[in-house]
Amino acid sequence: MDNAYWLMIFAIVLGSLISLIGGATIFLSKKRRATAILLALPFGAGALLAAAFFDLLPESFELGNPRHLLTWTLIGFTSFFLLERMSSWFHHHHEHSVTAKNQSQNTMVMIGDLMHNLIDGIAIAAAFLVNPASGFITTIAVSAHEIPKEIGTFGILLSRGWKDKKVMLANVMTAVGTLIAASFVYIMGSHVRLPEAELLAITSGFFIYVAASDIIPDIHEQTRSVGTKQALVLVLGIVFVGCVISLLGV
Repeated sequence: MDNAYWLMIFAIVLGSLISLIGGATIFLSKKRRATAILLALPFGAGALLAAAFFDLLPESFELGNPRHLLTWTLIGFTSFFLLERMSSWFHHHHEHSVTAKNQSQNTMVMIGDLMHNLIDGIAIAAAFLVNPASGFITTIAVSAHEIPKEIGTFGILLSRGWKDKKVMLANVMTAVGTLIAASFVYIMGSHVRLPEAELLAITSGFFIYVAASDIIPDIHEQTRSVGTKQALVLVLGIVFVGCVISLLGV
């Protein structure tokens, strides 16, 4: 394997560790946990938006026709919306038809987490196939978004009877999905020419969807003071990733 592949593996492992450590804040006091979620969510949204608009879309435009690629961005946005709707329907249906047993619910949470991590792996690999700098930016954005997601996953599993060690082990196992998906896509892309520009555009659509539909609406639902703080943190996330992009010369 080339150096870029091992850089990708290093970035994913480091990003996963950061996300898991962030998720472990669930073991802290409820007050600290709530504060961590309030700050991590908007920062993750800002990181995703910056990665999409400052890095992934410009990179894809350099590889292909912008009008064509914006169509793929919309396809990515819409596809993940539909995927989320289907997932929500299945989860809702499952809970009512099987009397909502804790074990089956926990299984659904872990399957959802695994699927999310697989998509993250594909996004990271697509960026690394273009160049390592874009790969690192994508990994940073994914990790920033993963922290609040891991906090939520930890909280759900703990509330349904899982022990601390079991929760940590389960999340480590699903995090491996990112590594497997990224390795598969990268190795395949090294032997077969993949539509890299389209993959970057689809990833941008995914990032924009997650930030715009899952996170930003939550900020609007907060009180004025909390919402203002979260808005500032979102801007901070954009500025931080934007500065990293500038420093890496992407």
